[in-house]
Amino acid sequence: MCGIAGIIDTGRGIGRDELLRLVTVMRDTMIHRGPDDGASWVSEDGRVALAHRRLSIIDLRPEARQPMGNEDGSVQVVFNGEIYNHHDLRSALESAGHAFRSRSDTEVLCHLFEEVDLAKVEQLDGMFAFAAWNERERTLILARDPFGKKPLYIAEGDGFLAFASELRAIEALPFFERRIARDAIAAYLLVQYIPTELCIYEDVVKLDPGEAVAIDFANDSWQRRRCFEFQPRRAIESHLTPAEAKSQLRQLVQRAVEKRLESDVPLGAFLSGGVDSSLVVAVMAKDFGKKVETFSIGFDDPDATEHLFARETAQLLGTNHHDAVLSPDAMDMLPEIAARLDEPNGDSSCLPTLLLSRFTRQFVTVALSGDGGDELFGGYGRYKDTLIEGASDARGFVARMKSRLRGQRSSSVAERYLSPRWLMFQPERVEELLGTPLPPRAAHELIRWRAMLGDRARTPLQRMRALDAATYMPGAVLAKVDRMSMQCSLEVRCPLLDRDLGSFAATLPDALLWQPPAGTKQILKEVAMEYLPQQWMERRKMGFGLPAKCWSQGALLRLAEESLGGDAILRDHLDGDALTAFVEEQRHPAHFSIYRLWPMLILERWLRERRTSHHELLTATH
Repeated sequence: MCGIAGIIDTGRGIGRDELLRLVTVMRDTMIHRGPDDGASWVSEDGRVALAHRRLSIIDLRPEARQPMGNEDGSVQVVFNGEIYNHHDLRSALESAGHAFRSRSDTEVLCHLFEEVDLAKVEQLDGMFAFAAWNERERTLILARDPFGKKPLYIAEGDGFLAFASELRAIEALPFFERRIARDAIAAYLLVQYIPTELCIYEDVVKLDPGEAVAIDFANDSWQRRRCFEFQPRRAIESHLTPAEAKSQLRQLVQRAVEKRLESDVPLGAFLSGGVDSSLVVAVMAKDFGKKVETFSIGFDDPDATEHLFARETAQLLGTNHHDAVLSPDAMDMLPEIAARLDEPNGDSSCLPTLLLSRFTRQFVTVALSGDGGDELFGGYGRYKDTLIEGASDARGFVARMKSRLRGQRSSSVAERYLSPRWLMFQPERVEELLGTPLPPRAAHELIRWRAMLGDRARTPLQRMRALDAATYMPGAVLAKVDRMSMQCSLEVRCPLLDRDLGSFAATLPDALLWQPPAGTKQILKEVAMEYLPQQWMERRKMGFGLPAKCWSQGALLRLAEESLGGDAILRDHLDGDALTAFVEEQRHPAHFSIYRLWPMLILERWLRERRTSHHELLTATH
């Protein structure tokens, strides 16, 4: 796992030496992503610069340093992530006459993209974000993995194009203008994170999950290709029997885990005691005979922690288990969380994710996790609640006629799902906070979400899974895991987000996932039950958040009064009276909500931290 950056001078006249200096500054804003090594490269004409921070995982030798070139240096690559099928790709390339000098998966890309062909990205099985500069074609290829585990930002301005794994690297460019995007603020108020389709800064875009782009600087053209998309729909539903589907799923999980065990440094796994991480660890221990190093954190509140379940699971599976019981103060850690985020992310589980990553990094460099199981297999409680509401709406003819006479109507999937279950604020409230109608791109996103939830080619459960896989997972979940783990120089691998496993999950009919009254992600639980007791797999889902005692309502309200008052930077972007009314509303016990107040505090703190760091950068530059 690494950090990548690059600049292409498209007419600014930066100069070779300055370009090298700037890309190196970008690189070294991300030392946490790659503390083991750092290097930069500049083209002979001084127009293209690439840089890389290295967290050494596979082939620790100097031969695996990046930026890395092919035999004649006509292709230069910077890569962040892992290619799990690199051995097969290497064999095919060697048979075609290519010569390799390292054991690194990165070198496969150097040879694969000697021709500019975005279809070749579809050959890659892994988690990744990379840039390949093809000097002969004067073309930059950028690509991102199927589910968006690894980030990639692209900024374009007057005479330059830049890209990086983190926004902080782009912010380091003195000519980059930090203009906050109003659409992104509006979207954040809707969902408490910045969706992939938007960015907190104007003039910056994020590559979509599963997308590849070729930027031809000789002809000033862009080519885009979608290489993967999780799209469950009725037309592709599997006709396997339940037993056949379960057998195939188990094999796919086994293969997904096996791919992710390659490492030249210590490797372990997160273990929460829930279905997803327990299944991953069980496969590691039982099917591959590993003495697994497992890690969990807990809190001194037995009703709000899973670490005791994790201990039971670890004991049954015979892992070498490490856990720590913590009593963090959310108020004390809020500034640190906001400072470490690329973009504002109001998910309060960023905090325990950082603590778990920090604890785990004391022992290993790579950890497998259970992320992705809920989105791919329908595990969220909000799916269940939405479906149950839908069933109650599906009343008989007489009941529906009586409802119409009373002016009532059955709600759509979009209305049921885009409720407080999924949206932080409803659109009308967001417009109150903004003091204006929703900006165009934020309004477009809302329309797109509603359209996905209204797609009649899918069942309601398929619609919700598709929406979350496209929006919530890359925008909130995977962004949180990547940013918090990489702050600790820890690589996290997600077997349940395997490309082949995801393709199979998209074909599963609802009957194998959702079995009322209690059963969510049923088929995945049944596979897990082949390793673990059934009652453990049917325990109440707890989530990964802080217990109530870590949140002092009084302290939160005092901080809100201080942070969101008259000198709040957020008042530059929201209606001041509406923000004041929001803080006042939070005083009432019936309206107090951590899940609304915490994201607002994160947003304010993020804006403050970025303004301060920008001032320091300008002072240092001048």
